[in-house]
Amino acid sequence: MRNLLLVIMLAVSLVSVQSRFGDSAEVQLIKEQEIRRVIGEFVKSRTDSLAVEANIKKIGYKGDLTLPAGQVDYEVKAPQQWEGWGSASLAVIVRVDGRVLKNIPVRVEVEALTDMVVTTRQMEQGEIIGNSDVAVQKRDLAAAGNKICRSIADVVGKRLKSSLRGNVPLRSDQLEKLPLIKSGQVVTILLENELIRVTATGRAKGAGAAGDSVIVQNLASQKDIQARVVDSATVKVEF
Repeated sequence: MRNLLLVIMLAVSLVSVQSRFGDSAEVQLIKEQEIRRVIGEFVKSRTDSLAVEANIKKIGYKGDLTLPAGQVDYEVKAPQQWEGWGSASLAVIVRVDGRVLKNIPVRVEVEALTDMVVTTRQMEQGEIIGNSDVAVQKRDLAAAGNKICRSIADVVGKRLKSSLRGNVPLRSDQLEKLPLIKSGQVVTILLENELIRVTATGRAKGAGAAGDSVIVQNLASQKDIQARVVDSATVKVEF
């Protein structure tokens, strides 16, 4: 009795396929590996320009596709904000002779390895980073985020805004430059271009690190001027 039921179910299934696509000779089978290949090529195209080593860790798709005979084309769509790494839900659109027959949601997980600066020990808030406190290692962007520091030169001499464990990536928003000039400090104001060089004495109205823009008051004219911090005693007016 059980065998009879299986035979009947198989017959019904075959009739169903034929009713959708006509004669079985007019259908084609798309293997699961083909769908995976399409997704792999799409991820590669999204990560080629990122200077990372991209590895697909997971493709949430299983099963073959039965389609009517004809020219098969694929289109893969990703969320607009997806950068090509981490987890994302993609849509694989399958067309036969230009007609959309499948729209398959596929979850992917992509590892993106790249060089980044990591701490070599636990560090406390306010510590100044030295050369021995950090190292460059290859890590996954999906775990570290976009604001990673890629060069040791970018972090040494800067101060930590918060405490950090050892062996974790450093982000640029966790660091701050040390102010060279304090608020109220008397500084030299330098006005300089290719033709002239003029100096005046001023007082800083705010603190600033190298390259920061600060307001200084010219002590002779009492006028406020915007200038850029050059070193611990000099600001420069750009004109």
